[in-house]
Amino acid sequence: MPTAVRKPVSRLVADFLAARHVDRIFGLQGGHIQPIWDHIAQLGIRIVDVRDEGAAVHMAHAHAVLTGELGVAMVTAGPGVTNCVTAIANAYLERVPLLLIGGCAPRQQDDLGPLQGVPHTEIMQPITRQSRTLRVADNLVRDFDKAVSIALGDAGVPGPVYLEIPTDVLRETVHPDLVLEEYLRPKPQRRLQPDPDEIARAAAIISAAKRPLVITGRGAQRAGAELARLLDATRAAYLDTQESRGLIPAEHPCVVGAVRARAMQEADLTIVIGRKLDYQVGYGSPVVFPHARFIRIADNADELRDNRRGDVEILAAAPLALQALTGALGGRKPATDSAWIEALRAEHVRRSSKYAETLANAPAGKDGHMHPNRIFAALKKILKPDAITIADGGDILSFARMGLAPATYLDAGAFGCLGVGVPFGIAAALACPGKQVVVISGDGAFGINGMDIDSAKRHDAKVVFIIANNAAWNIERLDQEMNYGGRVVGTTLAYSDYAQMARAFGLHGERVTDPAQLPAALERAFAQAPALVDVVLTRDALSSDAGKGLGWVPDYQALTAWDDAERKRRGM
Repeated sequence: MPTAVRKPVSRLVADFLAARHVDRIFGLQGGHIQPIWDHIAQLGIRIVDVRDEGAAVHMAHAHAVLTGELGVAMVTAGPGVTNCVTAIANAYLERVPLLLIGGCAPRQQDDLGPLQGVPHTEIMQPITRQSRTLRVADNLVRDFDKAVSIALGDAGVPGPVYLEIPTDVLRETVHPDLVLEEYLRPKPQRRLQPDPDEIARAAAIISAAKRPLVITGRGAQRAGAELARLLDATRAAYLDTQESRGLIPAEHPCVVGAVRARAMQEADLTIVIGRKLDYQVGYGSPVVFPHARFIRIADNADELRDNRRGDVEILAAAPLALQALTGALGGRKPATDSAWIEALRAEHVRRSSKYAETLANAPAGKDGHMHPNRIFAALKKILKPDAITIADGGDILSFARMGLAPATYLDAGAFGCLGVGVPFGIAAALACPGKQVVVISGDGAFGINGMDIDSAKRHDAKVVFIIANNAAWNIERLDQEMNYGGRVVGTTLAYSDYAQMARAFGLHGERVTDPAQLPAALERAFAQAPALVDVVLTRDALSSDAGKGLGWVPDYQALTAWDDAERKRRGM
């Protein structure tokens, strides 16, 4: 009998990823993971190497969001893993399916003080769906199969998983009889079916509502068509949130984002789909939703029961739940108050149109530098309908939310995770090579992962980086100026020439100080991407977030108006 060919664990990891159709891995090489790295390269899986491990995780995050596939990152032990903590926490809050593979010291060196030996799994445990050290070579493929199912949210919440393998285990070999094909093959996504009784109860409540409001989150992202049909059937007002922007086209008659606060105040029914009631929606507080009953729809229990319970709570995949709801409504005429939704929509269109008209005429500041809205006025002339837009920063983020109307949009998310712009943009350009990809980043946020513009050049990622350069952490600077006696400390930066930095790395780079020159500069940037346009801006422009007190960090709510109302409700 021929001798069975045993494979090293490092090769089995690569075989597993190839069997799961992983076509790229983001990472930074190190000795603890080199055996896996080498086998991945031999199998032809693309390695996108980066300048910082956290950027690799951000790239895997964006890849997963844009493609609907598992994002994979790989880093070495010690600081290689700990550099990923912020990015993993961001993916955890954003429920992004992501696998981080880390290295660790050989088992024989446990507790001896090995090179780069820290308790990775304990560090990662609170911010992952699973965090494990795989010490048994024979179980390796089984363990990876289980971990990927957890990351993809099989009957649970999707999110990041951390796996590490001691280097001595990587060198062990496994008998082929232990590598079962059932562990290697991709698994169909399990989608929870809605309970018909709950659907019937929800349909009855929706049919009777006069001012229904729908709010979506990440859990609704793959349910755009079903959501549109429900909105058409109910004529409910619709609000997206950061992670569901672009799910419904801006021209849909139910979109009322410019009157967000009014819609929440006046709704008598709020249907929340795939979203926690976090700070962005006032925790569902009665001061924000004073008249509303709730219907909660989610594919996991965590998004059904936080802060406000629903009269009906439907545990199901969003596309299936929305399809069933629309069917249960049976084409009957909705009870929605036509005057109410038409008034909301009219005011939304009026405000949005007025704001869009003012973008190109936004006045310069007292310092003579241009207003940030000039960036969005120029982009409106250049961006195609299917462009991917990414916003990164504090102050610039609120201008971007109002100035961009994209089909596909990513930003710093509920975690407020500054620094995502550069890695998100690179991953987007690599995943969607036929589309325009633009990153609008504050200069402070850009500095966190700015070095990875080198990775954009090396991997030929056709992305355009626009630096909103106001030489400040401006929300915090304004907070100090207005609320702390004008004592501005540690919140100003230099008007550094980021275009010169980009040219040093071989990118096309331009610095723009005159808004009249901005459209042409952006045209050249898209034609010669990867490229960076450094736009010098005023510090005097007050963003909506700064004006609402976001930098102040009120006690009960994120925004001062909601906080004031909350205090009144509490008799304070």
